[in-house]
Parts: sequence; structure tokens; C-alpha cells
Amino acid sequence: MTNNWIRRAAGLAGMAVMAGGAVTSAQATEGYFALGYGPGQRALAGAGVARGFEAMSAAVNPAGVAGLGSQLQVGAQLFMPFRGYTGTGTGFVPFGTVDSEENMFVVPNFAYNHALANGAVLNFAIYGNGGMNTTYRTGLNGCGSVYCGGNAGVDLSQMFISATYAQKSGAFSWGISPTLAVQRFEAVGLGVFGTIPGLSTDPTKLTNNGYDMSYGFGLRAGVEIELSPTLTFGLSGQTKMNMSKFEKYAGLFADAGGFDIPATITAGVAWQANPDLTLMADFQRIFYSGVGSVSNAFGAGPLGAPGGTGFGWDDVDVFKVAAEWRQNDKFTWRAGYAYATNPVGPEDVMLGILAPGIVEHHLSAGGTMTLNDRDSLDFSVGYALPNTVNGIEVIPFVGPTPGSNIELNMHQFSVSVGWTRSF
Repeated sequence: MTNNWIRRAAGLAGMAVMAGGAVTSAQATEGYFALGYGPGQRALAGAGVARGFEAMSAAVNPAGVAGLGSQLQVGAQLFMPFRGYTGTGTGFVPFGTVDSEENMFVVPNFAYNHALANGAVLNFAIYGNGGMNTTYRTGLNGCGSVYCGGNAGVDLSQMFISATYAQKSGAFSWGISPTLAVQRFEAVGLGVFGTIPGLSTDPTKLTNNGYDMSYGFGLRAGVEIELSPTLTFGLSGQTKMNMSKFEKYAGLFADAGGFDIPATITAGVAWQANPDLTLMADFQRIFYSGVGSVSNAFGAGPLGAPGGTGFGWDDVDVFKVAAEWRQNDKFTWRAGYAYATNPVGPEDVMLGILAPGIVEHHLSAGGTMTLNDRDSLDFSVGYALPNTVNGIEVIPFVGPTPGSNIELNMHQFSVSVGWTRSF
């Protein structure tokens, strides 16, 4: 092991600690999953399962880094979700328009790609996989706060730490990424659900218990196949990550605090239309139905029970198209569009107030500015168009409120920047 590699590994460890400690919540565009994990990917609206071009590509498809040399990437996203609801004719939740506060979050990303002597690569990456945050203050109409329990909301954040081994042989590339997942969660203001007999299996582990941590492990693997000199096919999948339970919230999440991370699968193509233009198209499916605390219907059973009440989310299908244009040796430009099906139905709006991950249409743009032979700056902007979901207020163990309507709303902005150094 050379001195240069020792120095790089030491730098990797330091950056990993910094990035891991800084991951924040509220990163969500595909339900509560991130649309992309670095400025380059976000500029493409998350597309590129068949187009690995940077160290962070391992987060989309581990095979995508097989053909890269040694490279370091560091970046951050300023994520701005605007969410809330409008209640009409409601009695249990406040009526009028209520917006969640705390609308700015910083989400870092870090990746290091190291070329091995046998032609393979090792890649290390840390990034926010997703999350959701809502913060509703007191002073509202009706009982004074959402769910009548003071300041209310949830704070979920997920961080992935992955180590990838990838190799390219002719037209075929493959990669595998054992991944450690870390989650943090807090809920406040849900005490009213504990006052209704039988609604929670453990009202003392329902709300206002501070942050709780959850840990688990999973695997991501993928391939890239060059079908022709200009056409590449990519396929990547992630197993469901079996997470330790949120014990402080065993009376809120189904299965006594269970909150696993869903499996996903992504397939796509990249076509090099000419030497300077590459077009991409991806399809992704997120299997929220495999996690009961997320997918179980409202009213399926007591909170915290096996098969008990969840957020009612459906699986999400995501369609992505993107383009990358190399203007010259200094500038490369990217743009993308993604459509994600909405996981929240009209029957889910009561708990959907806490997690209104309902945006569908996403626009993005950005690029790379080459500074010298080793360094470049990456940047992107993104916008998720406003979307709404309407449903009826349903009071637990009482039923729907006649004439009521709850309209969830959400839209998002984001700005990302990053630095890349090649060795």
C-alpha cells in the first residue's frame, strides 16, 4: 500500500465522519426516497442507471463505477420542501390552511473511487437515502394544534454507507455494494392517539420520546451491458433492508416499531446520439408495500400491532428521461425530467398530514465546469411541481366527518453543488 493510498484512505475516513454527522432529514421526492445522490445525478433527475460517469454513480448502479479511475467527490444539496394541508369542515384536525415550518435542509454526499491493480475498483460512499420532516406549530384553529397535542410532526432521516467492488470485462460491467443503513426518527404531538382506548398498543411509546436510532444492512448490485458502441443497458437492484426497531416508538409503528427500508429495482438505457450528446431513460420501482408501517392502511389495526395501522402508501413507479451535452472541454450540461406515481391516496390523508410525500413531476438542470486536468465543479437545480391530494377526515373509532375535506399539498426546490478531483 503506497503512502498516497494511505493519505487518501485517511482523508476518506475524515470525510466520512463529517458527511455522516451532517446528514439531515427531509430529503424526499419519490415518496420519501431521494431523486438523486449527487449534483450530477440530480441534474439528470436521477436518471443514469446505464450511464456511470462519476464516483457517486455507485449509489444508482454499482456497475457504473467499474470503468472509472480514482476519483473523489464531495457535495451538498440545499433542499427546500414546502408542505402542508387545507382543512374544510374538519373537527378533529384544525381547519383552514396549515403549513409546515422548517423548510430548508442541507444534505451532503461523499464518494471515493479507487482503481485497483487488477483493473477493478473499490468505491466508498456516504449519502442521504431519504427522509421526511413536518413541523406544525401551535396557535391553529380548533383545538390549537394538529391532532390537539401541541407542536406536532415527524422527523425521519436515512443515511447509507456503502462499499462497492466493481469490475469491467469487455462490454460487461458488474458491481456489488454491501450497505449499512442508519435511521433516525422522532415524533411529537401525537398524544391524542394514546388517549383513545385500544388505538395504540403502548401509548407510552407513541410520541414525544425524543430521537431514536435504527440500524440495518442490505445489498445493492447491478450490471451495465454495452449492446452496441452507442447503446448501453443498465440494471440495478437493492434488497429490502431489515432494520432494528424504533423501540421508543413501538406504540406508533406497526410490528412494535418496525420500519424497514423498501427494496427497489431500476432498469434503463443510455444512447450516445453523437460524440457530445447522450440520452437516457430509466424506470424505477420502490416496493413500499413490503414495509407494513409504511403501507398498511389507516385503521388496519392498533398502532404498533402486527399488521397495524400504517401510512397507507402504495408502491411507487418512477419514469426518468435525461440528456447530457458536452459543449466543449470546459462545460458539460445536463437536464432531466422524472414522473413518480403518488403513494398517498384519498383514504390516507389523516396520517398523510405528517408525511405528505405526494409530488409527481420533477424538473432538473445543471452541469459540470472543468477547472483543470484534475478538478471540476458540479451544480444542479431542481423543482418538483405542486401537487395535491384530497380526502375526508376520519376520526379513529368514530368514522368520517360528514362534509369534511383535507387537501394535502407539496412542492419542492433544491440547489446542489459539488467538487470532483481525479487522481
